[in-house]
Amino acid sequence: MTHFDDIYEIAADNYGLVTTAQAEEVGATRSELARWARLGKLDRRGRGLYRILQWVPTEYDRYAEAVALVGEEAFLVGDAVLSMHGLALVNPAKITVATPNRTRKALPEWVSVVPAKDAEQTIYEGIPSQSVYDALVACKGRVMPERLLDAARDAKERGLVRDDEYSRLRKELA
Repeated sequence: MTHFDDIYEIAADNYGLVTTAQAEEVGATRSELARWARLGKLDRRGRGLYRILQWVPTEYDRYAEAVALVGEEAFLVGDAVLSMHGLALVNPAKITVATPNRTRKALPEWVSVVPAKDAEQTIYEGIPSQSVYDALVACKGRVMPERLLDAARDAKERGLVRDDEYSRLRKELA
């Protein structure tokens, strides 16, 4: 197998994305990534992040890309989590990503970075995220209460929040 085949396998499991660190783990160099980008096999999405061009887009691509652009230990928070799940009718202009690390690299306008707080992290659709419960609580005061209550009910029906969490949400968001 060639290095590009290895890169393709990594990207296929990660919304078409591959980082330079992942590429180096399978023996591909940064210069090879740059060459494949020049040849039109990869698209450079940001510092240390590439997307394979033979990728069928999904509804989660932007969320996965935002987290990957911010870097290791990054995860979606707040309205970005709700938007990813189609809850509370939110459509944020920027995808909010939290990280415990300092981020110095230039990011696209559509990515907003916030410091990571003590939030229960989980993984939805392979993307590190704040829990839906914590995201609903975090959006209190920024999203209409009726929408949050409807979102909590929808999340419970879809198995995104437990029964005890739903009970707490009903009290907290009312």
